[in-house]
Amino acid sequence: MATTKSPLKGLSALVTGGSRGLGLLIARELASRGCRLLICARDADELRRAEEELRATGAEVHSTVADLTDAATPERLVADAQERFGHVDILVNNAGIIQVGPMETMTEQDFREAMELMFFAQLRMVLAVLPGMRSRGTGRIVNITSIGGRVAVPHLLPYSAAKFAATGFSDGLRAELAPTGISVTTVIPGLMRTGSHFAARFGGNAEQEYAWFATGAGMPLLSMNAGRAARAIVRAAERRRPEIILTPAAKAAVRLHGVAPVTAVRMLSLVDRLLPSSGNGTGPVQTMSGVQACERLDSRLVDRVTALANRAARHHNEPVPARLGRWSVPVKEGK
Repeated sequence: MATTKSPLKGLSALVTGGSRGLGLLIARELASRGCRLLICARDADELRRAEEELRATGAEVHSTVADLTDAATPERLVADAQERFGHVDILVNNAGIIQVGPMETMTEQDFREAMELMFFAQLRMVLAVLPGMRSRGTGRIVNITSIGGRVAVPHLLPYSAAKFAATGFSDGLRAELAPTGISVTTVIPGLMRTGSHFAARFGGNAEQEYAWFATGAGMPLLSMNAGRAARAIVRAAERRRPEIILTPAAKAAVRLHGVAPVTAVRMLSLVDRLLPSSGNGTGPVQTMSGVQACERLDSRLVDRVTALANRAARHHNEPVPARLGRWSVPVKEGK
């Protein structure tokens, strides 16, 4: 593998949620810069495939099956990295889940799950790496948050609540660690074509929720090529940038919300009226994965509109519905 000249060469990186999607793409970029990698995820098969792919490029990579909602996991991961590499130079907090549906279909447990993985797990990972970074007087922490952590999006309330917490924590952490030599980069992505729409969880009128979410994730004017996003994130870590907002749409939304918050909320209210109703009355309902929702929807039109995102899922180790193998759509997308 040709290694890009980079200040990251030879450093060790721990990437959570590194088996698929954006996490895997970030791991690829770090490997291309000569980083030694420890990736973790819950799914052993996904993790094995990711490790094999990265090793095939010549990267030094190890993987660990881990549930970050277990409070003991972060200390174990950092101890594993220290045993293999001596210390952790770069922490990428990427692991996350997406729950899609109207508020009446969400439970308190949905919010707790989102907070545990996308806020408390990030917090615990930071607490685990900080002593070593402080003792060396250097380190890089990259927290993947979301546009949902700056502008609350209808039908994504558990996700937005957790991302708001993670974004606030990351901003404050950067300010406190600025004098220590440890940089904190807050990453605020908009929609990206990672293929994660198949791994998301959908409630209420699940098939219709899948249709709008997957369409947005696959539209070139609304979403960003995930490879470009990963390269931008790693460049930001190289340069120790405090914040990076990805996609023009996300930048516009943040600016609008900053200068005209009432107008922004009114616009989001209009968006909410266009989104599906719960479909099952009120109260919590059973959710399903994007793979299941896609299978049940069985819409060739949605498949065509989401062709770029579906192809990304295949390339980024995401789950893909079996029925999409029945036909193919030729797609072209620049790097």
